[in-house]
Amino acid sequence: MSIIPGDVQLAFLSRKLRQFGPPQSIRVGIERPSGLLVDFLVEEGFLVCPIHPNQLKATRPRYHASPAKCDAEDAFIAADLLRTNGHRFPTLRAPSDRTKALRAAVRTRDDLVRTRVQICNQLRALLERFWPGPLKLFSDLDSAISLSFLAAYPTPRSAALLGERRMERFLRKHSYAGRRSPAQLLERLRSAAPGRTGEMEQATCGELVHSLVAVLRTLHGQIRGIEKTITDQLAAHEDGTLLQSFPWIGTVNAAQIFAELGDDRQRFRSEEHLAAEAGVAPVTKESGKKRAVSFRYACNKRLRKALTTWADNSRHGSAWAADVYRRARARGCTHPHAVRILARAWVRVLWRCWTNRTPYDPSRHGGASALAHSEAASLQVA
Repeated sequence: MSIIPGDVQLAFLSRKLRQFGPPQSIRVGIERPSGLLVDFLVEEGFLVCPIHPNQLKATRPRYHASPAKCDAEDAFIAADLLRTNGHRFPTLRAPSDRTKALRAAVRTRDDLVRTRVQICNQLRALLERFWPGPLKLFSDLDSAISLSFLAAYPTPRSAALLGERRMERFLRKHSYAGRRSPAQLLERLRSAAPGRTGEMEQATCGELVHSLVAVLRTLHGQIRGIEKTITDQLAAHEDGTLLQSFPWIGTVNAAQIFAELGDDRQRFRSEEHLAAEAGVAPVTKESGKKRAVSFRYACNKRLRKALTTWADNSRHGSAWAADVYRRARARGCTHPHAVRILARAWVRVLWRCWTNRTPYDPSRHGGASALAHSEAASLQVA
């Protein structure tokens, strides 16, 4: 069976759609807001309208009572939704090439970080089974000094002759900044429970440790390289300064938020729309006297993680953010819930700065200014 190249399929789709008129007059409903097909259709000039799968699923009972489902019928439902409720689905606009490049770098970096966590967990599980000692030496298993120790001493047998003087030379070579002496580290290493492996299995596990350490070192280097690319691209972008004006938002975190926001100011109609898209606003179901508020699962999970990470960090550098978080915890909210509440509060400020293209100014932030005035008044009374 011959395989038709992807570019030929896309060209065929474009020709079929153009039979109904010019691209600027044709609306295309699709269940995803990004991807190769979406980018192709937007660049061709078609009006692409993403329809969330939950909206499509909720609409199926309008057309039949059975739970049957097929792609052809879903395509018909999407087209009919655009015909009857097209004003509810905004049209996608193509981001700039610089924005797409930054988004690709940010998402690749996030994927590599997840891979690094997986490999580190695999290395930890391997050490727990045959040599738990190195896990007690340093704070992070994937730190540079920990990986260097495992590369030099991958098995208990290789570390059998390790003494205080050799450990001291190793620590000095790798700029150890911990507070424990070489004798204390050796005591931690030797007091760990022994592994239950034979001599041959131990040698094999040592080779596996070498392999996993090499992979982690490579990932560290590649992630640092991508982070440098992200820093350069964000500095060159016109919106980079705007996002980095917020308190305690790092370069990578700012790039993560910008990669998901994009540069289309018309994409989010209001701050409520942005909060719902980011998953920091709950879902409320209300009918008569019944009212239920639940966690929002259908959202842009990358954007939610980026916003909650920033919100959690911002409470250490903003008195207003710390006050919002403290009051949420006082109401009985858990830490993740309180962070989402703080992220929802920041979204109001972010959306205003984003749409007006103005950097964050604490003096123009009503909540921060009111808190500062109240604190100043209380100090004067005291």
